[in-house]
Amino acid sequence: MTPDIIFQNSHFLIIDKPAEVLSVPSRAGIKDPRPVAGILMQDLLGKKIYPVHRIDEDVSGLLLFALTADAHRTANQWFEKHEVLKTYEALSLPISSDREKWTAPQHWTCKLMRGKKRAYEAEFGKESSTRAQCVGESHDGRSVWHLQPLTGRSHQLRYEMTRHGFPIDGDSLYASQMPVRLGAGISLRAVRLDFSGCQKRDRFDFPTEIQLPSIITIKKN
Repeated sequence: MTPDIIFQNSHFLIIDKPAEVLSVPSRAGIKDPRPVAGILMQDLLGKKIYPVHRIDEDVSGLLLFALTADAHRTANQWFEKHEVLKTYEALSLPISSDREKWTAPQHWTCKLMRGKKRAYEAEFGKESSTRAQCVGESHDGRSVWHLQPLTGRSHQLRYEMTRHGFPIDGDSLYASQMPVRLGAGISLRAVRLDFSGCQKRDRFDFPTEIQLPSIITIKKN
């Protein structure tokens, strides 16, 4: 299951990671039979690549790797300084009430901790910030959401969707009782990376943004 290459130059590689594929190896020194995107691409290219960020095993979509140590250092700073804006597409339960509320831009905040399996809220947790908006309905009546994590907390989007009453389809870990609608994993997909705010981007001949087409037929609100 080799991921599709979406962008590549001499400095960076962006792939479309399938669900049920790890971004990087789970833990050093522990044998794990699950496929790993970084290792698959390293074998395909025949050279060392450097992971810049991760997306959950159950989540599909855009994943960035650096091809040189210099590009890796720079891209790490982009993510550490939150200069990259990430957009995810998700499917959930239909909206049954307060439709105008959910179809307007939302800003969700809470303090999150990561437990052994799930994220949870706690006073001593780290600040979590997410932009969210229901942008329409799928052809079979599911709500389609665009989610932008402004912080990088583990399971941030999955927790927030459940907290607001819309668990992501297929995400049984966070109380969804619906099957996945985007193939494998859960119905959450990283569809856009916006690099327009990244310093030194031009030095690496890097695009302003990379976007995947929606694989959902959306009926606009």
